[in-house]
Parts: sequence; structure tokens; C-alpha cells
Amino acid sequence: MRYGVYVPNFDPYGDARALADLAYEAEEAGWDGFFLWDQVSKTTLTPTFDPMVDPWVALAAIALRTRTIRLGTLVTPLPRRRPWIVARETVSLDHLSAGRLIFGVGSGGGYFDFEALGEASDPATLAALLDEGLEVLTKLWSGEPYRHDGTAYHIKEAQFLPRPLQSPRIPIWVAGMWPAKAPLRRAARFDGVIPIGRDLPLIAMLTPAEMQEIVHYVSSQPGYTFPFEVVHSGITAGTDTAHDRE
Repeated sequence: MRYGVYVPNFDPYGDARALADLAYEAEEAGWDGFFLWDQVSKTTLTPTFDPMVDPWVALAAIALRTRTIRLGTLVTPLPRRRPWIVARETVSLDHLSAGRLIFGVGSGGGYFDFEALGEASDPATLAALLDEGLEVLTKLWSGEPYRHDGTAYHIKEAQFLPRPLQSPRIPIWVAGMWPAKAPLRRAARFDGVIPIGRDLPLIAMLTPAEMQEIVHYVSSQPGYTFPFEVVHSGITAGTDTAHDRE
């Protein structure tokens, strides 16, 4: 089991220099990963945050300040982004960090500010955009000439170099609202899953039985390969290390 620090990109953490310093301290203390939220404006879940920092700028600062800790976003709602821009950003960050990037991705359904910014918010639409976006992203990472004529994205011809440092790709962890099964089937094609309880408060954790069911389901899906990461977050008191680890 590995442990990571997971912080928002706003309020006291809304400063790239402060986040880089915090990531350095986490690395020195022995943490394995350092991950940021990816939000662009306030939502009903987080209505008062200020200030805010772009997570990709902050991750670049973190990559330069640290040496060994893994880093990434948890999670980037890919339907909000152009996949070719994300491809360029992620490969650049993978090189800058010497191959330490992890890409956490999701549809953004339920947590992000699509409606407030005038973007599509229908879950089925977001899921379709996510699937097509992941196809485009991973093909561009390959470094091979690529054409794509899909429903949402159209590429006449592109070849993105350099390739990521990591092989066969930058690890992709896919988030989804449990107990929905479609996100788990999507995650099985990649490198990890981030299950979130649909009917739980944001900080609440799934039960061990639920996590066991998730692991069993994902591992039975087409495309699943091992090793595969199962990622879950919670809040620690910070006053009892043994209890927090338990």
C-alpha cells in the first residue's frame, strides 16, 4: 500500500509556490504521492474558495521542487478540455518530472462547474466525451502519425513528439461514482480506479466490503491487466499516525 497527499487547488493551497513547498515537505516525510484537485471556478460544493491556482502550473512547480514523489491531478474532467492540449501538457510534465506523472481523469459529472460555464453537463454526454477524449489522448501519446474522425473530435493529421518518458504510457487512473458500473469498466482498460461514493459526503469513505466488490468487478472486466491501482481518499486527524494508517 502507498500513501499520498491530496489537496485542493484553492484557499490556502491556491498558490503554486506554497504547493511546491508542501510537496517537498511531503517527499521529505516519506509520502509516495502528491495530488491536486482540478477546478476552475467555484461550485455548489465549494462556494467560497479564494484564491485559486491552475493545477498544471502548480504541478510544474512541484516537479521542479521535488525528486522522487509521484504527482498528478485527481481528477481532471477531460470533457472540459481539448484532448490534444492535455496530451501536450501531460507529456511536457512527464518529462519535467523525470517520469513521475500520474493522470487522474473523470467525466466531471456531479462535481464540476460545467453548467455555470455554459458547457454540457448531461452525464451521458460527458461519458461519451470522456471515452473519445481518452482514445485521442492515448493515441497522441504514442508518437505515431494519427488521424481521427469521431463524434466530438476531428484530427486531419497529427504526430506528437516527444513521447512520454513512461512506458507503455503515463498511468491513467479513472474516477467514477460508485455503485455505477460503467466507470469501473472504463477504468479496467487503463491503470487504476478512483471510486467515489455517489450518495456519500465528499469526505466519507467507502466500506472495506464495497472496496472488495469494486476490486472483484474491475478485475473481471475485459482489458484489465495487473498491476492495477485502486485509489481511495479520506481525511486524517493529523494527531495519531497509527490511527490514521489504520
